[in-house]
Amino acid sequence: MNRVRFFLCLTAAVVCITACGARVVFTRGLGKEEVFRIGDAVCTVPEMMVYLTNIRNQYESVYGPQVWDISRGGIALEDNVRETVLARMAQIKTMYLLAVSRGITLEDREKRQIEKAAAEYFGSLSDEEKELMGVDQDVIRQLYTEYGMADKVYRNIIKDVNPEISDDEARTVTVQQIFLRTCILDDQGNKTACSGEEKEALYEKAREIRRMAVDGEHEFADLASRYSEESNTTFSFGKGEREASFEKAAFALETGEVSQVIETEEGYYIIKCLSTFDKAQTDLNKLMILEERRREVFGEEYDAFVETLARQLNRELWETMTLPKGEGVATADFFDIYRKYFPVD
Repeated sequence: MNRVRFFLCLTAAVVCITACGARVVFTRGLGKEEVFRIGDAVCTVPEMMVYLTNIRNQYESVYGPQVWDISRGGIALEDNVRETVLARMAQIKTMYLLAVSRGITLEDREKRQIEKAAAEYFGSLSDEEKELMGVDQDVIRQLYTEYGMADKVYRNIIKDVNPEISDDEARTVTVQQIFLRTCILDDQGNKTACSGEEKEALYEKAREIRRMAVDGEHEFADLASRYSEESNTTFSFGKGEREASFEKAAFALETGEVSQVIETEEGYYIIKCLSTFDKAQTDLNKLMILEERRREVFGEEYDAFVETLARQLNRELWETMTLPKGEGVATADFFDIYRKYFPVD
């Protein structure tokens, strides 16, 4: 699972892009082995095959070969994964060009690490895998070089983004909730709002439950188990994660205090605060907020840069490329080997 997530997110650095930006458009004029071109960077068939092969085998190592039977909204998982791979490759190529434009280079030590990584990965391939992907060690070296440059340009751009984040901004509260829904959901998840009379009756019911919650004779957890239409009755959350009216009420409560009836678009809530501050979770939230701000800073420069680049996709060639498979094709550690030599800080 970690390897699949790692690829889909690229790396802790490469994933930090607010939007792909590098929207690839169709045009003519590409070579027969060129899948796409962005600016001066080209993605060849062997390069794409390395990514497609590794991600296919990573998925199958976690979920089994039957995973490719899955579809959603009429779109097969394989098609979704192919488009994800195309977008990620476009991002890496774009970030490589951004690194070059900023004068970023790899140090001799980093080049030696890339040589070692390329030799290790290429050496791990069977003859069948080499033939299927059409690769030699130079192709692997180039992929790792661009991957490393993409990683490095992200770190370079965000290195000075270290804002002060207060405890209050990152604070997490833990609550119990009782929820009464004011709309009806059908089997497909479509909503139909309750009538005015139904909604008024539900509001009165919520007020009665709230009275029981504070009368000293009922346990809030028992009331939640009995009346709530949400299976999850106890949870923690931070600012910006819930609807405004719910969040405002929750963050105003003291530990042990019960709110008034809260109206939201989904229905009525009554909440009890179990904890107003969790130091460990607050510190974790600070890191998450910091990473989000770094993504925003990087995204601004990335998006502006990508708009200056011409983008071409060989659609006819791309449509012929599928997730490779074969009994002797099991390679799945292209990204693991990279991280062996370039661990995340």
